[in-house]
Amino acid sequence: MSVTLHWFLPTYGDSRHIVGGGHGIPAGAAHSDRDASIDYLASIVRSAETFGFTGALIPTGAWCEDAFITAALLARETTSLAFLVAFRPGLVSPTLSAQMAATFARHAPGRILLNVVVGGEAHEQRAFGDHLEKDARYQRADEFLDVVRRLWAGETVTHRGEHVDVESASLALPPTPVPPLYFGGSSAAAGPVAARHADVYLTWGEPPEAVRKKIDWIRSLGEEQGRKLRFGIRLHTISRDTSEEAWAQAGRLIAALDEDTVRNAQAGLARSQSEGQRRMLALHEANRANGSWTDAHSLEIAPNLWAGVGLVRGGAGTALVGSHTEVADRIADYAAIGIDEFIFSGYPHLEELYWFGEGVVPILRKRGLFGAAADLAAPASIPFVGSAR
Repeated sequence: MSVTLHWFLPTYGDSRHIVGGGHGIPAGAAHSDRDASIDYLASIVRSAETFGFTGALIPTGAWCEDAFITAALLARETTSLAFLVAFRPGLVSPTLSAQMAATFARHAPGRILLNVVVGGEAHEQRAFGDHLEKDARYQRADEFLDVVRRLWAGETVTHRGEHVDVESASLALPPTPVPPLYFGGSSAAAGPVAARHADVYLTWGEPPEAVRKKIDWIRSLGEEQGRKLRFGIRLHTISRDTSEEAWAQAGRLIAALDEDTVRNAQAGLARSQSEGQRRMLALHEANRANGSWTDAHSLEIAPNLWAGVGLVRGGAGTALVGSHTEVADRIADYAAIGIDEFIFSGYPHLEELYWFGEGVVPILRKRGLFGAAADLAAPASIPFVGSAR
């Protein structure tokens, strides 16, 4: 099988250190050393396109820039890369959301993917004027996505539900092709909604056995709906010419943190209602309790799977750390249990993209795990990246 690769766009800023922020972290709490300008983000997406990546995930939340506007600006900077735009159902009407996606699809056909984010933090949702609790947000998403799907199919829709009320809604130009929906969520309320609407179910980077169980759960729910889903995983990466170099870099990221920084970040993350976030925090809970988190190796929770990012960053909190071959091996392991798509990132995002693109991608191609063709010349053309092996 061949996997699909995406990169991540840090629309809240970038750094050579772990940038805090994300789910559960207050807006403005993220510290970065590089401005997330369109010029900088354009350098990332052009590089991702060069390496043959399919898309780039753009996050949503009070802690980052608006995803749809960012994607629209960056679409003119690339020719084939798709944009996985995170959005929150219910903050705008389903008719407007369907129209926005259709407009993007018309001007950049096949280059809009949509990541449905129901929202795991009630306090952040209230800041946007949304006062529904978590389970009700999933119920609303169910209605919302049903309306969107019908509009994209060219129907005229009247829907009077508990949370969504539209009358004689239609689109002048339904999108061709229809944008695929990516959907995450680890709670009991999330599963059935994902099974009914998702094309790709997303999970954060837990150890393979935990991921396999989640895949089995969603796959069985999808089969009950007569649907077959694809599966994706969100991870960071630290890939180097040798394992020692990669772990040394992980150590440098940890060395830049102190106890107060970690404690304050964890206090913010503890407010999250997200089951996925709770599972991320549990991966390094013991290390925080006994103080061993200052040793990067102590946070290796499965072979080459490192929980250090989640000490200060909400959302995706794990990274694949190792030599290019080791990282490729772990990707193969996840693919073997059913993961079809990978969304990667690293600090800084531009440099880590080159480490991964020049080091890991050729190995994946050689193994038949990645079929996209790269436009890049020889690896030696990038002076700050060592020889890929």
